[in-house]
Amino acid sequence: MRVATIVGNRPQFVKAAAVSAPLRRRHDEVLIHTGQHHDAELSSVFFEELDVPTPDRWLGVAGGDNDSQLSRMRVALGPLLTELAPDAVLVYGDTNSTLAGALAAVDAVRPLVHVEAGMRSFDTTMPEERNRVLTDQLAALLLCSTGGAIDHLREEGVRGEAILVGDVMVDVARAMSERVRSNAPALKRLGLTSGGYLLTTLHRAANVDDPEQLRTFVELLEALHDPVVLPLHPRTRARLEAAGLAGRAAQAAELTPPLGYLEFATLLYHAKAVLTDSGGVQKEAYLAAVPCITLRDRTEWTETVEAGWNTLVGLDPAAALAALAQPKPASRPELYGDGHAGERVVAALDKLV
Repeated sequence: MRVATIVGNRPQFVKAAAVSAPLRRRHDEVLIHTGQHHDAELSSVFFEELDVPTPDRWLGVAGGDNDSQLSRMRVALGPLLTELAPDAVLVYGDTNSTLAGALAAVDAVRPLVHVEAGMRSFDTTMPEERNRVLTDQLAALLLCSTGGAIDHLREEGVRGEAILVGDVMVDVARAMSERVRSNAPALKRLGLTSGGYLLTTLHRAANVDDPEQLRTFVELLEALHDPVVLPLHPRTRARLEAAGLAGRAAQAAELTPPLGYLEFATLLYHAKAVLTDSGGVQKEAYLAAVPCITLRDRTEWTETVEAGWNTLVGLDPAAALAALAQPKPASRPELYGDGHAGERVVAALDKLV
């Protein structure tokens, strides 16, 4: 069977690290990179560190607003899928690359497989929520990380087959755990000690494209009592500079360029806590047993909140400080599977043959 896998951003490269190897042992995979994340720190370094196969096709679609980017991806993917004639199209998560791949698969009359199906924040103002809901409505095979995701799909009456496979990011976290724990140079380079700093990320358009929201974020950084490390997404850096906030941010936190998987995972593993608006980082924090303060009002990873490891605070400095003052929960249930999700994804794909 030939499977066209479509990826475009950091979390999707990580997920592909769990699936591509077992998939290629049984089937023919063509890996298509849309170019959504094109900077080396957000793209090629992940392929190198995680041993993800080099993309077979690179579309080079980057930049622009959501509608423009989605349109250009669809235009590029249409003739490519016609040329490749895959037996299935596989997409991950909830990005523009995900939805573009889904729409192109349906246009090409190819079965669509959605890994990480069924996750819901129920906040339709977020492009990611719209992307995942629409993709699930189009998918023939919906591969879910949690039982809650299965429930969401059942309630929505999707037509495809939903299967619980676990979370493929657990596979990668377990495979990389020893390298992450022992990667002392990553801490030494920034003069950090384990448990002595906070890690934060911010990249969602609702936060970084609104100058007032961005100002509130900088005020939150200034209110924190611990040293802060802030790897800057290129979009966030540009918005801070445009708003005249880059200087204040640099005084409140140690600003770094985007980091590869290994270095970021190391900083996360050794952090006192992480503050983020990223869905993927919320889950990575849970897997690393690091408390997460989510800079949003809603999340698709509700299990982490229910387990006590994740607190939703928006951009409220007082709420963030209160959350940071709480002790770690006494237990951390295995919410996302046993580290063999990639194999289950391939086993589910076998049903399409």
